[in-house]
Amino acid sequence: MDSLCTTDTGYHPHGLINQGATCYLNSVLQVFFMTKDFREAVESQVFPNDQEQETIDHKLKRLFQKLKEKEADTKDISWTLDIQTVYEQRDAAEFFEKILNTVKNNVSKIFEGQLSHTISCANSHISNIEPGPFWVLPLSMDVTLGPGQSYSVNDGFEEFFEKSTITGDKLYCAKCNEEVEATTACKMVHHPEILTLLLKRFEFDYHGMTYVKVNCSVDVPHKLQTENGAYELYAIVDHEGSLRSGHYTATIRSYEDQKWYLFNDSNVSPITLEPNLR
Repeated sequence: MDSLCTTDTGYHPHGLINQGATCYLNSVLQVFFMTKDFREAVESQVFPNDQEQETIDHKLKRLFQKLKEKEADTKDISWTLDIQTVYEQRDAAEFFEKILNTVKNNVSKIFEGQLSHTISCANSHISNIEPGPFWVLPLSMDVTLGPGQSYSVNDGFEEFFEKSTITGDKLYCAKCNEEVEATTACKMVHHPEILTLLLKRFEFDYHGMTYVKVNCSVDVPHKLQTENGAYELYAIVDHEGSLRSGHYTATIRSYEDQKWYLFNDSNVSPITLEPNLR
């Protein structure tokens, strides 16, 4: 990713101005802008009255119109999202979900999936929990993995859906009429059009009693196979640094020219090689 290409491609995405420490917001907004169906859903909306023009949907439409032509700022967006200070580092995943929870349903629906959960007691009595929506699947990473080791997204995705023992107190089973050990599992009952995975690089280390960052490399598949078909990677939001400080960038493949670009606030550069995929 350090090797940048300056060849004229005929297509030039534009950057977003960093207001102080708003790289987390800029990276997420570039992913939304570079997502064809999301961008078109935002741009197709009509706002007939002044009240609707204060919504996040209208602010996104104005931002996307500017981004097509030139570098833009995100002051209207940060104000609408109630970002109190632009000099505080925040979590990109938090604002990814916050925006999706704030825009209209017809705009965000391509990112929404449904998960169902089951709880099985030791005597194989099964309880089903009503399916619930999700925007992001969080994949836990092993804090023992070091810089010379790799984490597999494929393995992490499969582990997310494996049965796990409920730790702590036993659960009461009405059919057993007593408290018993139990396991839980989940299933994706509605596959979103666009699947978003969150790699939980910050985990709590019980030995040091503090949060630590898992700094191992990550094996990211070009295509992620699921029971409902395959998802093809087109966007990555990266974080460099520690829990309390750092910098976000986004690496995104354009649907317009099929080339990969590195979005680093105001600077947008095509990259010569695809991200390290397999």
